[in-house]
Amino acid sequence: MGWLDFKIGFLPISVWDVLDVVIVAYLLFHLYKLLRGSIAFNIFFGVLLMYVAWWLVTQLQMKLLSAILTQIVNVGVIVLIIIFQPEVRRFLLFLGNSTLRQRSRFWDRLFNLGNTAPAHDQEQVDALLTALLRMARSRTGALLVLGRNLNLDGLVTGGVLLDAHISSALLEGIFQKESPLHDGAVVIQEGKIHLAGCVLPVSESTNLPRSAGLRHRAAVGLTERSSVATFVVSEESGAISMAFQGKLEYKLTEARLRELLEEYC
Repeated sequence: MGWLDFKIGFLPISVWDVLDVVIVAYLLFHLYKLLRGSIAFNIFFGVLLMYVAWWLVTQLQMKLLSAILTQIVNVGVIVLIIIFQPEVRRFLLFLGNSTLRQRSRFWDRLFNLGNTAPAHDQEQVDALLTALLRMARSRTGALLVLGRNLNLDGLVTGGVLLDAHISSALLEGIFQKESPLHDGAVVIQEGKIHLAGCVLPVSESTNLPRSAGLRHRAAVGLTERSSVATFVVSEESGAISMAFQGKLEYKLTEARLRELLEEYC
């Protein structure tokens, strides 16, 4: 035994065994968080039961049933990737985002960049804040996507290319009921209103309340598949909500809304 090895009773254990278990537990925990509350969780449970049944009939030497299940299990990995494509994407996105954030914090600490001015454009934040608050007061339904420089091809469909300067008046005009673009989402990228009237993927999560309408489900659905932030104004209540990484934050105050806009702009 090396100096990193130890025993629990008669069982020899190394530090690498402990690290292995901790990493697997960490990954399984976040996998559960991604699947929890969605239809995919029920599918995953069904697939798990199928693998247990395959192991059981194999042990009992039930040849016909075992042969059928073996054929299914042999292509199981491909089937799982197809079925859980959105969840796999979210899981990899979670790993990538966590790594990038940690790397950014490391370089900020190394070069003492933590006290530099924020990267957001204050004029842009003020315009978005004004538009959202005014639409909330008038109960004008709205859906904004802050995509930064991310490529949203294949996730955002339809829409009209505007490539316009961000202004509260333009945003309010787009979401007026008389506007042909009011039912879709507005995508803001690179400091401009890039697209309007877009269609977003709808979330199938069962964690969302029944009161969540199509706008809220579309807001959450896009954040489940991409590292964007979405802001929603409820047409029924006028409440402003924000979604990120598949989670929805309801009834934002003006102070909280400004804070989030400054973070994600």
